[in-house]
Amino acid sequence: MDRLLGAPGDAWDVFRRMVPPAFGEAVDRGVPGKVLESVHIAWIGTLIGAVLSLPLAFLAAGNVAPVWIRTPVRQLFNVIRAVPELILAVILIPITGLGPWAGALAIGVHSVGTLGKWATEAIEGVDPGPLEAVAATGGRWVSGMRWGVLPQVLPVVTSQWLFRFEINVRASAVLGMIGAGGVGSELVSQLVFRNFPAVGAVLAMTIVVVLAIDTASAAVRRRIIRGAVSGVDEGEADRNAAVLTDLTGIRTP
Repeated sequence: MDRLLGAPGDAWDVFRRMVPPAFGEAVDRGVPGKVLESVHIAWIGTLIGAVLSLPLAFLAAGNVAPVWIRTPVRQLFNVIRAVPELILAVILIPITGLGPWAGALAIGVHSVGTLGKWATEAIEGVDPGPLEAVAATGGRWVSGMRWGVLPQVLPVVTSQWLFRFEINVRASAVLGMIGAGGVGSELVSQLVFRNFPAVGAVLAMTIVVVLAIDTASAAVRRRIIRGAVSGVDEGEADRNAAVLTDLTGIRTP
C-alpha cells in the first residue's frame, strides 16, 4: 500500500530526471536509425498481415463462403488475435534469432487476425448487386470476388491497413525491449544504467515519429474514405438514372 501511495511521486521524480533530454548522446548512439528501424519493422509486419489476411477474409465472409470453410478461418482469426505480439516474438526469437525479423514476423502474424476480421466484416457489408450481375453472366466465384466484391471493399480495407500500421509502429517499439529489433532495446539499455536524460531523448524521438505517422496516416485514410463515399454516391446516381431510363424511355443527362 505504501508503494502504491508513493508511486505518483516516484514517477514524477523519474520524469524530472529526463529533463533536459540528452539528444546529442542519443544521436551519437544511433537512436534515430533505431527509431526508423522500428518503423520499418511495423511496415514489413503490416505488409505481411495485409497480404495474408485479405484472401483469408474472402473465405471467412458469410455472404461469399460456405459454412464449412468460413468457420475454421474465423476460428483461426480468433486464435491469432488471442496471442499477443510479445508472446509471438518470444516464440519466434529462438527460430529467427534476435533482431528485427522476429519483430516483423510477430507483428505480421498478429495483424493477420485483426485485419482478417475487419476485412471479413467489410466483405459481409457489400452491395450484393454486382455479385448477382457476375453470376447472371455465368461468372465463376473468383470472378465474382474480383469484379463484384474487391472494388467495393478495397478503399475500406486500405484504410484499415493504414490504421493497423499506426498500431504496429507503437507495438514495434515495445517488441524491441525483448530483443526483437527497433528502438526498444536502446530504451531498456538506458533504463538499466539509469541514464534518464538519454531515456528522455529516446522517448521524445519515438513520440515525434509516432505522432507524425499517425497524422499522415489519418489524413490519407480520410481521403480514401471520402473518395470511396463519393464513388458510392456516383454509382448510386448512375443506377438510378438507368432505372429511370428503363421506365420512361427518356435518357437523363
